[in-house]
Amino acid sequence: MLETLDAPAVRTWCRLALSALGQAREEIDALNVYPVPDGDTGTNLFLTVECATAAVEHCFEAGATPALEAAVKAMAKGALLGARGNSGVILAQLLRGMAEILAAHGGDSQSLRRALTRGAEAAYQAVLEPVEGTLLTVAATAAAAASQVPGGLVEVAGAAHQGARSALLRTPEQLAVLAQAGVVDAGGRGLVAVLGALADAVAGRQPMGPVALGEDLPAASTPHGGSGCVEPERLPGHPAFEVIYLLDAPDQALPALRATLAGLGDSLVVGGGDGLWNVHVHVDDAGAAVEAGVVAGRPHQIRITHFAEAAARADARAGALPGGGAGHREGPSERAVLSVVTGAGLADLCRGAGAAVLAAAPDVPPSSAELAEAVRRCAAREVIVLLNDPELRAGAGAAADQLREEGLRIAVLPTRSPVQGLAALAVHEAGRRFDEDVVAMTSAAGATRYAELAVAEGESWTMAGVCQAGDVLGLIDGDVAVIGSGIAATGAEVLSRMLAAGGELVTLVLGEGAEPDLADRLVAHARRQRPEVDTVVFAGGQESAPLLIGVE
Repeated sequence: MLETLDAPAVRTWCRLALSALGQAREEIDALNVYPVPDGDTGTNLFLTVECATAAVEHCFEAGATPALEAAVKAMAKGALLGARGNSGVILAQLLRGMAEILAAHGGDSQSLRRALTRGAEAAYQAVLEPVEGTLLTVAATAAAAASQVPGGLVEVAGAAHQGARSALLRTPEQLAVLAQAGVVDAGGRGLVAVLGALADAVAGRQPMGPVALGEDLPAASTPHGGSGCVEPERLPGHPAFEVIYLLDAPDQALPALRATLAGLGDSLVVGGGDGLWNVHVHVDDAGAAVEAGVVAGRPHQIRITHFAEAAARADARAGALPGGGAGHREGPSERAVLSVVTGAGLADLCRGAGAAVLAAAPDVPPSSAELAEAVRRCAAREVIVLLNDPELRAGAGAAADQLREEGLRIAVLPTRSPVQGLAALAVHEAGRRFDEDVVAMTSAAGATRYAELAVAEGESWTMAGVCQAGDVLGLIDGDVAVIGSGIAATGAEVLSRMLAAGGELVTLVLGEGAEPDLADRLVAHARRQRPEVDTVVFAGGQESAPLLIGVE
């Protein structure tokens, strides 16, 4: 438990918030009925926090631990630059308000109370016409709960989280459109996840998981049984477009810009400061909204979304098969497979099997934007993505939603290890129908048990007992099953346990710096235990694990 918030705690907070939003992204998208039922609030919040997290991670790249001031300022600026949608801009402004206090006064409990209050105030100030029953209400209630509780950092963060949870459950009482749809506010649900991550970070706990909404508040309930989105025609007179852009402009230009945009539409949110702003508005005349930005300064990263099309895509996503997107046009199409790997050897193996490769650096997972760009580089209408790492699922889901909106047909296979990816590639046939290919590859990956060896960095509790720094850990299907003292001996024990459950083919992928005789020793061990099993060995070159094992 922490007594003072510091830069590593901010880093942990961002990581946990990103994980929580990733897990809840689709749920939050389904809750999205206000201000526009376009089913993307969860995705927008995830992308906003992803940029904040990347900015904080950048502070640690030099090796030295940054000061709290540097970390919170990076978090706020990253969120501002990456803010998506109404809720994303509001959240970015809330984080900016918190950063102002934490950077100036430190990270003790009293500063956190003040930071939460300032964050809520900044969020309200960013919105031209604040509406209760939204993220704003949840933020204000969380700040009030934190200000009233005695105690240290853990108590303050916990009170803010619990206050946010309580406020979220009351949002249908404050906003009629939520009560009509039978949901809580989507943006508020996202803020609960962010504040829950803060409470976990300062308390040293694991994420608490999704909020239990209760039987009286189902996650989504709509007459048409779709994504949770209200049909566009139920909002008569609502503007047709969402316009959002970054703006370089002096502070004195903002009042005139706000006035102009307020006359053009609604849902106006302007966040930022110090010459850099994130502008969000709903209008019928998208060109006029951009021109207003040109008058005020220099708009860039301009995004314009047509709401009717976005709502249709949201319902299509909700009804789509896992392997593709609803409304896909039949006919000949080019298909590609994209595999995310670390290690030159693994990359060459995947290329040799016909896949495009996104090379990931060790311990630095690619962002959703990098995944999306890698898919675009495939230059194919149909793309099957092999993640080979469970930590990438949330970002890949957000990227896939964006790419489907561009007309691409995307299937993200939840391969959890490169050996599962190789098994999927082995059965890939571009001549099959897309859905059939996805099913065959998914089945092959699912039939492959996977393991890896890792070296413990410190003392820790595991499923197999307590390990010490330098111990070799054998993980089977993601859980520590063996604690050993050498790579070869631990690998042999892991292999024995896996083969005890049967198997026809063993795949060994050697990491960078593997012992010269490691493969020979493990192949001989497999033959002694199961002579009928075939064994193949590849030099993967991955830094993260000295050995990967697959058993099919």
